[in-house]
Amino acid sequence: MTQQVEQHTFDKPDEIREFPHGRVELVHTATGSVGRLIAEPGWRWSEHVKPIAQTQWCEAPHFQYQLAGTMHVKMADGREFDSNPGDVVSLPQGHDAWVVGDEQVVAIDWFGLTDYAKPSG
Repeated sequence: MTQQVEQHTFDKPDEIREFPHGRVELVHTATGSVGRLIAEPGWRWSEHVKPIAQTQWCEAPHFQYQLAGTMHVKMADGREFDSNPGDVVSLPQGHDAWVVGDEQVVAIDWFGLTDYAKPSG
């Protein structure tokens, strides 16, 4: 069986989910979805997505490449770090995150955005 060639672009995403100070853009392929997170200055998961997710911490594990901006991450176990342009981050469940500074954060995520900021029901 020959695998079909697919080509998608974030210029025309298949799905967009907006939330205060940000959005997720998704392209869907036969083998899965890829997401682009765009978080504006002032965005914080616990303030802007937690009301949608209705969980204490972000429960979406992420595998992402950061293109722009600085994101501060705080894990439920207390560990903290900054993610910057050029970083590849594998982030398990149980975290909060927020934009640091005046530049938007842009990250491509191959794992955790499929159900991100998706209202239940």
